[in-house]
Formats: sequence, structure tokens, C-alpha cells
Amino acid sequence: MVTVQCTLDGQFVLVVARDATVPRISLESISMLGGNSGPCSPVDSNTAFAIYQFPVTACGTTMMVQGGYVVYENRMLSSYDVGVGPRGAITRDTHYELYFQCKYSGVRLATLAIDPSANADPPSIVASGPLQVELRLGNGHCVAKGCVEDEVAYTSYYSAADYPVTKVLREPVYVEVHIVGRTDPNIVLGLGGCWATASPNPYSLPQWDLLVNGCPYKDDRYLTKLMPVNGMSGLAYPTHYRRFVLKMFTFVDPGSMAPMHEMVKT
Repeated sequence: MVTVQCTLDGQFVLVVARDATVPRISLESISMLGGNSGPCSPVDSNTAFAIYQFPVTACGTTMMVQGGYVVYENRMLSSYDVGVGPRGAITRDTHYELYFQCKYSGVRLATLAIDPSANADPPSIVASGPLQVELRLGNGHCVAKGCVEDEVAYTSYYSAADYPVTKVLREPVYVEVHIVGRTDPNIVLGLGGCWATASPNPYSLPQWDLLVNGCPYKDDRYLTKLMPVNGMSGLAYPTHYRRFVLKMFTFVDPGSMAPMHEMVKT
């Protein structure tokens, strides 16, 4: 008997019994696609059972997208001893192969599929696809004594109907960039360069750097502040998010050195 569970936090849990096959399988011979050491080794075992638990992104797991689901698939394989003679080779050990999957839809565990097959080919690795990101501004405010403005700001956001948003110079602007429509916890969003312009065209001039190579622009007197996004943020996929805070500014005309009144676009 082999049982497989998928957890909401992205873990495979397998329980393998020795009497899953005839003759009985050697639990010491079991390995995953990524081997049988480290996270791929049993977390507990006895003479009758072995229990495995590892992240769906570990142990050689492949990932694919099928019909709106993100599918993680791995394979449990038993090794066997081979006797080699002068005119042939034999084995008397059981050879066991089991494909198992976890399917996730959004932040909800959707289903589990198990496909045992002795001769099935390994699944192809999913091809990379485009990522869509969204930028939005937080507008949450502290209403209780002792709250932290930088944390509360990201509890609500301006809607499309709120724009253009007016800010006072040096007022903090809470920026969030996140990946849209993807549920792969293995994706990590990185921000290399972020800048502001005075027009909707991101390549127009003037420009002002906010982040350079992922770090605050060092020549800004009011450095952009990177906000941590981790498991304590209450987000299903915190690695899909990046947040930072800038102090509001306006562009200056290079000829007259007078402030420009165009809206700042990030």
C-alpha cells in the first residue's frame, strides 16, 4: 500500500508499506527523481513502513501547467540487485515505479492524481511562459495607537477610479509590484531597475531612479526603502511580491530649474 497526500503549504507526504508489492519491497531501495538523500530520504521508518515528506519543488519534481492547474509530478522508484552470469543477468527483487502528482489551483488544493506505471516515460518539463506583473499603490492608514504605518499601508490599495492620486512632497508612497495569475511557489520576483518619469512613456525623459540593480538609488537624499515580504505577510505566495516606499517628489525643468507640474509615473 502507498498513500500520497498534498498539503496546502506545498508538501508531498508519502507513506510506503513493504507489502505494497509481491515479493515485498525493500524500503531501503526506494528513491525519488532527485535521489534518496537529504529531503528525499524518509522522515520516519520502521520494519513495515517508510514516511517521506518534502516540498513539491524538491527531489527532482517537475512542474507543468494543465488547464489552469499547476501540476507537480515526481516518481518513486525502487532499485534492485542484478546477478550477472557468463551468459546473462537476472534479478529476484521487485521493481516498483510510481508516478505521483499534486495539482494546485490558486491558493486552494484542488486534486491529487496517482499514475503507477512500470514503463512510462518521464514527463516533459514545462516550457517557460510570459509573466504578467501589476503595480499598485497602498493606501491603508493607521487608526489605532501603536500600529506601524509601513505595514498597514499594504492592507488596502487605490483603485483605478482613484487615479490620478495627489501626494504632498516628501509624503511616503507605498509601492507594490506582484506577479498576476501564477501559483508556482518556486517563482521569485526580482526588481532590477525601477524609475519614475513625467509621462506614461517609461522611456521618456526626464527620469528618476528609485531602484538600481535591486537596491535603493544611492544618490537620492531620500533613499527608497525596501519592505520585507515573507511568510508573515499573510500572502499565499510571498515570493511573487516586492514592495518599496519612496518619498514623493516632482521633476524640475533642466532649463529653468523650475518644478514641473506633470504627474510622476512609476
